Amino acid sequence: MSALMIRNVVVLGGGSAGFMAAISLKTKLPAWQVRVLRSPDIGVIGVGEGTTVSFPRFLFDYLGLPQREFYAAAEPTWKLGIRFLWGPRKDFYYSFAREYEHTWPELRRNVGFFHDHETHWVGPISALMAHDRAFPRKPDGTPNFNKHHAFHIENQKLVAWLEGHARKLGVEIEEGNVTGVETGPVRTTGREENGVLALVLADGQRVTADLFVDASGFRSELLGRALGEPHLSYAKSLFCDRAVIGGWERTDEITKPYTTAETMAAGWAWQIEHEHFINRGYVYSSAHLDDEAARAELLQKNPKIPADRTRVIGFQSGRRQRNWIGNVVGIGNSVGFVEPLEATALQVVVVECVTLCDALVDCDGRPGPLLVDVYNEHNTRGWDEIRDFLAVHYAFNTRLDTPFWRDCREQTDLAGAARMVEWYRENGPTMLAKGVVMPEINVFGMEGYLAMLVGQKVHHRREFRPTSAEKRAWQQYKAQFGAKAKEAMTVAECLGALRRVGWLK
Repeated sequence: MSALMIRNVVVLGGGSAGFMAAISLKTKLPAWQVRVLRSPDIGVIGVGEGTTVSFPRFLFDYLGLPQREFYAAAEPTWKLGIRFLWGPRKDFYYSFAREYEHTWPELRRNVGFFHDHETHWVGPISALMAHDRAFPRKPDGTPNFNKHHAFHIENQKLVAWLEGHARKLGVEIEEGNVTGVETGPVRTTGREENGVLALVLADGQRVTADLFVDASGFRSELLGRALGEPHLSYAKSLFCDRAVIGGWERTDEITKPYTTAETMAAGWAWQIEHEHFINRGYVYSSAHLDDEAARAELLQKNPKIPADRTRVIGFQSGRRQRNWIGNVVGIGNSVGFVEPLEATALQVVVVECVTLCDALVDCDGRPGPLLVDVYNEHNTRGWDEIRDFLAVHYAFNTRLDTPFWRDCREQTDLAGAARMVEWYRENGPTMLAKGVVMPEINVFGMEGYLAMLVGQKVHHRREFRPTSAEKRAWQQYKAQFGAKAKEAMTVAECLGALRRVGWLK
């Protein structure tokens, strides 16, 4: 049985995932009809988001979207990585550059072996972070951007800009409340499977399409509710299931070029830096702390948060068994969710959009069964890799001795990260496992794992004693990084420079 030719796509959901999917499809397949169907009764989640480096590369390199328009409308600030108040060190920095993988001519080993208690940065990007600087200064006074940055962005501004660009591309945007989903056999992939025949709206309209993209968020209207795709829990590795969110208007605080992840009694708190607002949230385990106690802990640490401007949300960590079933493809939270400890929410959407568009372009809209199987294997593996990496954050954080953290250290299932951790315990922060124990395609790679294992001072059995010459060379490198970082531009200076040249209105 041959596959049906896809030429008509309906995206269910008008949030960031829905519009990113619609823009991707219309950009890569401009002849197709792409419609976004959104409910007028469901608003955009108004929370600050951190991204990873995949996000700007997706927007500007893969999709070719205009940077100046993005900066002017979405008003992002820059994120070079994460500052962790985590483990036995005062803090450590996880930058988006490959700093832990680096070696220098005077040093026999990579820098992970030289990260002593006094080290606060291991390369030029983490040095910028440690000095609250964003980018070096060019002779004309504008920022010298590098590729090792992501964004802090307010979701409402992002979605508004994405919607505007989608309209420019010819994406149709319709309002409607889905009251029913008609399901039945479809042959979109060349094999007969249960799929969606039509969406039934409150006004009686039936919406049909060759392909439905489920971007309905946690509701998972099509993938979960209509098609009943099983949900696989990550609860053995990730114990948190609640978050209390708040924030305050910025006054004289320095705008930091990184997200802060701070250890709390029953979880952790983020701090996301916007130009005019500081967003804070406490992710916690309801088995260890109730909502009011969590709210009180967040307010006690952050007295500028108005007590009446906090809200609690619940979530389940896990994923659907498959992303693509019949004529339905899930994007973002409709497929899965993990807490934002590594800002992976939009990163997952990026990967799912890219792999979907590339697959549909290559098959000319006639996806075969093996293509769909490989798509599912690739994307579900990506979700599992995030779970594995986050598990390492919990299993080795010794900063607090509370019931929650004791349970994390004793009970966290490392799942797919177990072999990498054992390799590290035996061999230390070496790069020899790259491509073998740690696959090249892993989204975090050796860099991410070394940053977290070295940063948390996880013990390893590979003793290394640097020579006096190596110690001097290492101190010189750190001093050079620090000196250059002190001369770089702050986030506020970068924003001012872009306004002077007209990038920001």
